[in-house]
Amino acid sequence: MSFFSAWKALRKFRQLPWAWRTIVIYSESGQDWHQFFALIEQLNGPLDRKVCYVTSDRNDPGLKRTHGNYRAICIPEGLFRTIFFQVCQSDVFVLTMMDLHNLQLKRSTYPVHYIYLFHSMGSTHMVDNENSFDHYDSLFCTGPHQVREIRKREQLKGLQAKHLFDYGHPRLEQVIGQGREYVQEDAPGDPLTVLIAPTWGEDSIFNTCGRELIRVLLETGYHVIMRPHYQSNRQTPEVIAGVRDAFAGNARFEYIGQMGETDSIMRSDILVSDWSAMALEYAMGLEKPVLFIDVPRRIRNPNWQELGIEPIETTIRTQVGEIVSPASLQETPAAIERLVSDPERFRARMRELRETMVFRLGHSIPDGAAEIVRLADERSAARNRRRQ
Repeated sequence: MSFFSAWKALRKFRQLPWAWRTIVIYSESGQDWHQFFALIEQLNGPLDRKVCYVTSDRNDPGLKRTHGNYRAICIPEGLFRTIFFQVCQSDVFVLTMMDLHNLQLKRSTYPVHYIYLFHSMGSTHMVDNENSFDHYDSLFCTGPHQVREIRKREQLKGLQAKHLFDYGHPRLEQVIGQGREYVQEDAPGDPLTVLIAPTWGEDSIFNTCGRELIRVLLETGYHVIMRPHYQSNRQTPEVIAGVRDAFAGNARFEYIGQMGETDSIMRSDILVSDWSAMALEYAMGLEKPVLFIDVPRRIRNPNWQELGIEPIETTIRTQVGEIVSPASLQETPAAIERLVSDPERFRARMRELRETMVFRLGHSIPDGAAEIVRLADERSAARNRRRQ
């Protein structure tokens, strides 16, 4: 977008009547649309609430949605997005963007209630920055582990207690539903399909041992799907291209570059990952096992051990799969065969696990939307009192 177009978009938002700024939802990227669309439909439809959706991605699917209670504006990265954050006037501001107020995007100078939606079931204190969640007013948590971690940090650092809502994980519910509806069309003798979908960073699978891992799996006779994190394509595109191109001519090798795509997840028999929280969604949602390649932990908080809580990314590994060292990749086929040997037993174990680890299974969207409305009404009433 041009400088003038970005200025017009900011001006358009600031000219909206308050009715359209009671609930503002912000998206950094169209990749986040799947986190928001069901909530927006619930807010616009059954709850009959107006929503202003602001995105910084001109290709965001949310810009194409039409509804009488919905407006979408694109304010791209740069000067006017920074200004938008600093002078935003709304009652509640909903986002999945971490590190509010820690970097260039600050809290508004006006009284705005910030609601953070966790986009994964992962822990809060190892993979993310130490203070990633300190500047939100409400956190919509996926499970009890996140509540424990946030409360422990508040206690240790003397932080004001945030409003923690037992939200759950709509993405997991979606995966569960899709898994139940999906009909596997494997023919007798078809090879197992192995999906490799790690996290991103210098120590992730594709950046360390991806090429050797894929070679071992292909030589074993598996069908292999390479599905890198979108941040890997942004930060180390040459690495991803190198691994992809090394196997491009193999009929049993497949590359998926779209992160929101789900067909590869459904078709696969097992996931190979590292420290990606996607492993939790895969195991508990599709009730399929995960093989973890034990690359170095992805740590953005060097003080994570202060909480005295082991991250769920670590504790979950032996409950949903097995662990193989990058130095022992020849062991992966045997581990895979063990993990897929008793699918019914594994499914039963995953159903029990998700009942204890995830809030509001089957109810996260209606309950979460109702909580957003409650907070918006509360803030609106406070705003009206200040005007009197």
